[in-house]
Amino acid sequence: MTTVLITGFGRFPGAPYNPSGPLARAVARRQRPAFADLTRVLHIFETSYAAVDRDLPKLIARHKPDIVLMFGLAGRTPYLRVETRARNARAILFPDVTGFRPKERAIVPGGDALHGNAPFVRLRTAAVGTRVSTRLSRDAGRYLCNYVYYRALEASRSGTLAQFIHIPPVSRWPRPRGGKRRASHTELVRAGEAILLALLVAHRH
Repeated sequence: MTTVLITGFGRFPGAPYNPSGPLARAVARRQRPAFADLTRVLHIFETSYAAVDRDLPKLIARHKPDIVLMFGLAGRTPYLRVETRARNARAILFPDVTGFRPKERAIVPGGDALHGNAPFVRLRTAAVGTRVSTRLSRDAGRYLCNYVYYRALEASRSGTLAQFIHIPPVSRWPRPRGGKRRASHTELVRAGEAILLALLVAHRH
C-alpha cells in the first residue's frame, strides 16, 4: 500500500480565495484504477509558519507517506510550475495569515537550498499532456509555499518523493470578454491527477 500526503493552503493576505485548497481536495478524491491501492491523506494548511511547523511533522510521523504532493498559489504566474528546489529563505516583510513576520531571512542559519528528488521532467510532461501550460521552476519564492517545501524535503525519509506545485490563479467567475484566459479548476485537477500518477510510477519503479 502506497501512502500519499496531499496538501494545499487556505487564504492569505492578498488572496482571500486560495484555489490550492480545493485543488488538493479534488485530487485526493479522484477515483481511478491506478489509485485502488493508494491511501491518500488530505491536509489544508492555515497559511502560517506556525501551522506548517505544527502540522507537517505530525502528519509525516503519523502517516509515513511515500509521496508528499503539495499545492500552493502563485498569484502572478499564468502557468503551472513544477518546483525543483526549496530556497533557504523567508520573506521578512510579508506577513502570514496571522500577521507574523519572520525575523530572520534564512530558514536554517547557514543552510543551503534543498533540491527535490522527483522526476521533474516527467511531471512536467504529464501535466502538459492535459493541455495545461507547465514549466519547471528553480525559485519557489520566499513565502509559505517555499517554506513547506523546504520543511518537507528536510523531513523526508529515504525514498520519499516530496514535490511542490505552484498553480496559477483560478477565476470563480466567467472570463470577461477579451480578458486573458485562466486555467479552470477542472483543468488543474486533471493536471494534478496526472502529476500524482507520474509520482506513483516513479515511486513504484
